[in-house]
Amino acid sequence: MSDTITLSRLALYAHHGVHAEEARLGQRFYVSLTCLLDVKPAGQADDYRQTVCYASLAKLVHEIGTTRRFHIIEGLAEAIAAAVLAQFQLITAVTVQIEKPEAPVPFILNGVAVQIRRSRNG
Repeated sequence: MSDTITLSRLALYAHHGVHAEEARLGQRFYVSLTCLLDVKPAGQADDYRQTVCYASLAKLVHEIGTTRRFHIIEGLAEAIAAAVLAQFQLITAVTVQIEKPEAPVPFILNGVAVQIRRSRNG
């Protein structure tokens, strides 16, 4: 199956990071999801109820990203992937990318990102 639903660069303002200042001040993060599922039945029937609600995906990501605190963005990515697979049974695999544009790295760069892929089969 090669169908996907993609949620691109949902912006979060959150307090993730190793440093005390990151916890205190917070910063912007961007979360992208690519969800693997079969959208053919929904597309053929033109039926919203046979697919995954984009707003529900965004709400879940926003809730995890803004109500929990993670020291590393790898932890945030794992939590989001696990929740997506637990709450959306049509999704068989998910790729989660977390971008941290203001990472406290002593070099000039546009940011850092972590990308993970998790599936129901492990």
